[in-house]
Amino acid sequence: MASIFSRIVNGEIPANKVFENEQTLAFLDINPASRGHTLVICKAEYPTLWEVPADLVVAVAQTAQRVAQALRAALKPDGLTVLQNNGAAAGQVVFHYHVHLIPRWESDQVLRFQKPKEIAAEELAALAATLRSHL
Repeated sequence: MASIFSRIVNGEIPANKVFENEQTLAFLDINPASRGHTLVICKAEYPTLWEVPADLVVAVAQTAQRVAQALRAALKPDGLTVLQNNGAAAGQVVFHYHVHLIPRWESDQVLRFQKPKEIAAEELAALAATLRSHL
C-alpha cells in the first residue's frame, strides 16, 4: 500500500504545496511543530535514508535548501531545524523518506533535545575506527 506521501504525490490526497519539481515535492505539515513547518520528500517511495538512491538524497537536499531560503525570506525566523528521522525508534511515523524544515524562534520551546552525553576520548576513537572499517 502506498504511503500517505505517495498518495499526495499522486493527487489522491490534497496538500498545501510549496514547491515541486520532477523528483521532489515540498508541502506544509498538517501537524506543524511551528509556523511554516514544511516537509520535503522524494516523489519515489523509499522508506528511509538507508534505501534512497544517492541522486535522490541530493535532489531532496537541493529542494530543502531552496525552500529553507524561502522560509527565511517569508517568515524571518531566528533559526531553522532540519530534521530527518529513520525508523520508528528515531521517531519516524511515515515510512517515506522526507526531511522536516522547522522554522525556529527564540524561546519557542520546539524540539528541545536532551543534554548530550559525554564519551571518553578512547571510546570515541574506537567507535570512529569501527565506523571507518564499514565504509
